[in-house]
Amino acid sequence: MTFQPFSLNCNGRLLTVERPQVMGILNATPDSFHADSRTDVQAAGAAAGAMQEAGATFVDIGGMSSRPGAELIEADEEIERVIPVIEAVREAAPKLVISCDTVYAATARAAVAAGAGMINDISAGQFDEALLPTVAELNVPYVLMHLPPGATPATMQKFTESYGDKVVTHIWDFLANRLAELREMGMKDIILDPGFGFGKSQSQNYELLKNLHTFRHLGAPVLAGMSRKGMLYKPLKTTPEGSLAATAAVNLYALQQGASILRVHDVKEGVEVVKLWRLLGETPVVGE
Repeated sequence: MTFQPFSLNCNGRLLTVERPQVMGILNATPDSFHADSRTDVQAAGAAAGAMQEAGATFVDIGGMSSRPGAELIEADEEIERVIPVIEAVREAAPKLVISCDTVYAATARAAVAAGAGMINDISAGQFDEALLPTVAELNVPYVLMHLPPGATPATMQKFTESYGDKVVTHIWDFLANRLAELREMGMKDIILDPGFGFGKSQSQNYELLKNLHTFRHLGAPVLAGMSRKGMLYKPLKTTPEGSLAATAAVNLYALQQGASILRVHDVKEGVEVVKLWRLLGETPVVGE
């Protein structure tokens, strides 16, 4: 599949993307589902430096777990967690574009002031009505992810039957409508994320993966975030820690389906997957 180049204005830094990129994950949380991704101010700089050295372009920093069943925390607590980490990462790994994973306008504003160049929002603006206008004002790239309307991380797995047998169509329509709204607000750089694991059953996750190429027709880059998730380790009867090989396998498939960014816990292996995809050439997808 031919890669579609794009550019991003990341808080004043112009990034031209001509091949798939890797986004590393750092969680300033005590309870994210993959323990090895958790960090604090002391460890964050070294971890980000290693990601930069391994070839990451982005690092996504979050202060609130969004695993199934997790409860939301307040913006003030989230800011206390993420801002020192953002500052440490900016100092230690200046080549990385810092993405802040948040659902709150206050956190987004503080993060961009601290050096973040992108906002990654699991809620599509559904939890804080001020978030989307704030991101438009800040003029930074925004990751628009599908989460079932009315769902939260604590309740989202109760929504898996809401799609009927049309999960791809449902999510395509949701992202298309939201994308149009964001364009009307003046947002320029938007990245789409179908939300693997967020209110989807195992079979629905794989239906989305098989049809990931369809989301490219919306005219925006696609991010694939499947790293070490339950859709991988549960059918293999293993754990998040035991699902590195599975992550690499589905990430290669996602690239063949047209993904532009891989969000991963393991940057070195993610970069290796991109290298192998490039060696395979621009492989057409069955069904395209």
